[in-house]
Amino acid sequence: MTEELATLGGGCFWCLEAVFKDLRGVSAVKSGYAGGDAVNPTYKQVRTGRTGHAEVVQIRFDPAAVSYGDLLRVFFTIHDPTTRDRQGHDVGSQYRSVILTHGDAQRAMADAVMAEVAQAKLWPAPLVTEVMPLDAFYPAEPEHDDYFARNPWTGYCQAVVGPKVAKFRKTFADRLKREAAE
Repeated sequence: MTEELATLGGGCFWCLEAVFKDLRGVSAVKSGYAGGDAVNPTYKQVRTGRTGHAEVVQIRFDPAAVSYGDLLRVFFTIHDPTTRDRQGHDVGSQYRSVILTHGDAQRAMADAVMAEVAQAKLWPAPLVTEVMPLDAFYPAEPEHDDYFARNPWTGYCQAVVGPKVAKFRKTFADRLKREAAE
């Protein structure tokens, strides 16, 4: 099996990690930081909005089981790609909608899927998602790994992460890993 990487930012990385971990064809999801200038930033630094980095997830996937285009279709379903530098109450450039590509083929697919989403009018406003090449990915601190699975009772997880996971599971029920569907 030849795996590929996708790097996406759509608000808080806890939401994206929880969703993509349940998607069939995904073998690993790691929260981290990308798209900025600071080297080896910390969560505390990124959340100030001054590093230029976005909270992102890096997804390891099998393209024979789930295409990059389908990863992007999930991505555009589970976050609001029409609000610049915010997702809900999370405000700042660290929460922007961004696709960090791993090569020209991913860039072309990102452009194609964005055109598809815009033409389908899935959102009531124009997409503001940035598409840029990935320069560097910095893994987040270990306490962010499996955050939703470990902290489902917290207010943020109940109010923000949980509804996104539920929407994903309902919309993409046929794409869930077996254990997520049960």
